[in-house]
Parts: sequence; structure tokens; C-alpha cells
Amino acid sequence: LICRGLVSSASRPREDSWLKSLFVRKVDPRKDAHSNLLAKRETSSLYKLQIHNVKPECLDAYNKLCQEVLPKIHEEKHYPCALVGTWNTWYGEQDQAVHLWRYEGGYPALNEVMSKLRQNKEFTDFRKERGNMLLSRKNQLLLEFSFWNEPVPREGPNIYELRSYQLRPGTMIEWGNYWARAIRFRQDNNEAVGGFFSQIGQLYMVHHLWAYKDLQTREDIRNAAWNKPGWDELVYYTVPLIQEMESRIMIPLKISPLQ
Repeated sequence: LICRGLVSSASRPREDSWLKSLFVRKVDPRKDAHSNLLAKRETSSLYKLQIHNVKPECLDAYNKLCQEVLPKIHEEKHYPCALVGTWNTWYGEQDQAVHLWRYEGGYPALNEVMSKLRQNKEFTDFRKERGNMLLSRKNQLLLEFSFWNEPVPREGPNIYELRSYQLRPGTMIEWGNYWARAIRFRQDNNEAVGGFFSQIGQLYMVHHLWAYKDLQTREDIRNAAWNKPGWDELVYYTVPLIQEMESRIMIPLKISPLQ
């Protein structure tokens, strides 16, 4: 009985591994960085995602301050950066601000902007005042998936959904393979805004940004995707790649180019 139990226990890892292989497709190993295989080659843009958790009593003052200062950075010709969008979270973690910046020229552009802002007294005063309003903050540096739309300004009113996925380490290429096909199912209503993956900060993170007229439109569009042949299969194979996922419904501030 003891021997039989040991044999049974020893076989379980092999059985688990075999079962997992039925649900996760393998991709050929690559001899290149994921960023070189997945990111847009025709551009060298770097994105920064900032998430600020604001003291509840300070959110209105925080928004007012950002709307006064951020456009000056965005419109300054000597700063090689652009404000892609700025929002408050409506559903999800409350009293939260989300900012997305694009740096034309990659890391050199980011370094140039940061160096100039350190010499900008108005901005250093802004950061100090803003810091007094925050509970916590974090950021990530992102690259853009080659098969997603580039986020460009759009008229509103819209609500935005930021869907964030923590992938299992080693599965980014596989995720990209599937979503290069999956994105075609989600283009009919112009809801796809942008898709990104992390380079610095929390790694193996993917962010999909969507725009909808309202929550009911979001529901209708997402339900319609299931009627398209092939969408269910792509969901089936990508779900096992995910460790955690989060959805934020966000409302743009008045200064956001994405309205």
C-alpha cells in the first residue's frame, strides 16, 4: 500500500503537466527580446502609465491642479512628449487618477523630458503640491503592441475601460500570437484604443484600452464578439496565460485628448 501510494503521488506531477499541455499551446523558442518581436518597428515611442491613488477629500483639487499644469507640458514644443489621456476611475479602485504619456524617441526622449522638468520650477512646485494629495502612486514604462491601433485623440463623450492582465512569466510571446488574431474581432465599432506591454515596473503586464459610448454599449459589443466564429477559441487559449486581471472603467478629464 505504501509503495502504491508513492507511485501514485509520483505520477501526479506528470499527469498535471500532461493536462496543462492540452489547454496551453506551445510556441517555438525565440532568440530575440520580446520587445523586438512584439513592438511596433516603424516607431520608437515609449509610453508611461501613471496611477495615483488620491486622498478622497482631495480629488477635486487634484483634478483642478492637473488641468492647470499638465497641458503646459503637453503643449511645450521643447518637450518630446505628449499626453495621450488622463482619467478618473469610475468603477474599480475609487479616488484614482490614471495618466498615459507618449515619449517620441523612446528612452532618450524620456530622459530629456525628465531632465528639463527638474529645472522647471512650476513643475517642481506642482509635484510638491500634488504629493500632499496622494495616498500612493506607481508607474510603468510600456511599449505598444505592433498589431494594435495607435492611440490618437478622439471626440467624446466616451467612457474608457483599461483592462490589465498579469501574465504568467514566459507567456508574452504566446499572448501576442493569439491577440494578433483576436484584435480583428474587436475593430467593428472602433472601440480598440491601444494595447501595451510593460518594460519597467511590474513585468509581464499587458494593458488593453477600449472606448465605449456607455456601459450598455460596452456590454452589447462584448456580447457580439462571442457570435463571431473563432473568438471563443482565442479566449479559451489565452485565459490559462493569465495570473490576475483587473478592469477599470474611467471618465476622461476635460484636458484629455481621448474624450
